Amino acid sequence: VDLVESGGGLVQTGGSLRLSCAASGFTFDDVALAWFRQAPGKEREGVACLSTSDNIRYYPESVRGRFTISRDNAKNTVYLQMSNLRPEDTAVYYCAAEMDLSCSIRTPVPDYWGQGTQVTVSS
Repeated sequence: VDLVESGGGLVQTGGSLRLSCAASGFTFDDVALAWFRQAPGKEREGVACLSTSDNIRYYPESVRGRFTISRDNAKNTVYLQMSNLRPEDTAVYYCAAEMDLSCSIRTPVPDYWGQGTQVTVSS
């Protein structure tokens, strides 16, 4: 199993970025796909969850309305579209997956993690 993120970078406040995560070694049949982030000195937090069994999406209040998680089954890829970015969104973003979970139940405790991609939002 492998998760490989891409798309991070430097963006100005108010800008947009789209992160991609290419998955291999498993299918999107029944899995919670998620994005987490970790800023320096802070705990890792979940910012988006999409469960493929019921198509439930969940976002915490801090990013709701600005971030959108989506997937492309044909490419086995999950995306995180981020808009209206703020300096406090600066962090390393991780793609993750937990098998057999609905995002309506709880935040994923991932079985698999990507290596992370840096997102920096300048003020």
